Amino acid sequence: QDGPLFAAHARQSPCWRTTRAATPAAARTSTWTASTMAYRPAREGNLLSLYINNRAGGLIFHRDFSPNAAKLDTNEQMQLASTFSGLALIMGQLAPSRPSSGMQLLEADGFLLQSFDSPTGIKFFLTAEPDAKGLDLVLREVYTYYADYVLKNPFYEMDMPIQKGGKFCQKLDRMVAQVQDRR
Repeated sequence: QDGPLFAAHARQSPCWRTTRAATPAAARTSTWTASTMAYRPAREGNLLSLYINNRAGGLIFHRDFSPNAAKLDTNEQMQLASTFSGLALIMGQLAPSRPSSGMQLLEADGFLLQSFDSPTGIKFFLTAEPDAKGLDLVLREVYTYYADYVLKNPFYEMDMPIQKGGKFCQKLDRMVAQVQDRR
């Protein structure tokens, strides 16, 4: 049984997915679910939430993009974000090859979690509905906005929470609206 934080994101018990395809193009169009071994055609899913963690694993920014996102209070958001960071570190240490980039994608029945590690050690986590595509590109765009509108702000201190309502949030909301419209 999963904890309440993961259960809030995954409407069902998590299940690892494996993709079986002869070509990369075929991998984008079909998914085999390991728990049921049922074939499901791919569909585009909505973005749910964005978490940005500092180098110590603390939450510095969170934004929900969908009414389907888990309804978490501030403490639960902080616990979930630090759990994501810890999980990414553990997966990096378990990797058979060194150096490993750690966790990049976690697939469950109720959600996807895509991770991006910046060169400065900031971790970006994006949750989305199952079978969402292009999450890595979305995270790279978020990182570009972070670098342009947060790091270049002379009043921002590294590893501190990001102010809501600034240019970063405006650009983020505009980009997410465009991504959601394409889905």
